[in-house]
Amino acid sequence: MAEKRISHEGVVDSLQGNEVIVRITSYAACNDCHMKVACKVTEEKEKYLKVQAGPDHFNTGEKVRVVLAQSLGFRALFLGYVLPFLLVITALLIMSAAGSSELVAGLASLAVLPLYYIGLKLFKGRLVRQFSFFLQKI
Repeated sequence: MAEKRISHEGVVDSLQGNEVIVRITSYAACNDCHMKVACKVTEEKEKYLKVQAGPDHFNTGEKVRVVLAQSLGFRALFLGYVLPFLLVITALLIMSAAGSSELVAGLASLAVLPLYYIGLKLFKGRLVRQFSFFLQKI
């Protein structure tokens, strides 16, 4: 059984050595609504991804599909949102159980977040190798 994949269409923005910079436009959830013209709340954001690929295979302005295994998407969600939340709650419960005041327990639990994200930054190289995208021509 083939592994499920997450994919987004994009455009090759530039080529830098063995990296292809792909521009992806993400839309707000209401983008497909037929009232979006009158509503004016739709939101578009351009994002840029660096993807390891031979630049001789792609050209600037070419439409591509950026693909990631769905399991890696779930891992990214866990590392970016779920694990930090669990760490904050755990620190809050430990500090409260230790008899700290609410203010100290709250501040200490929030202090866990910068430490966690600094740790992620330190292991960025290892994480980048695990979360590898690949490109498909459209």
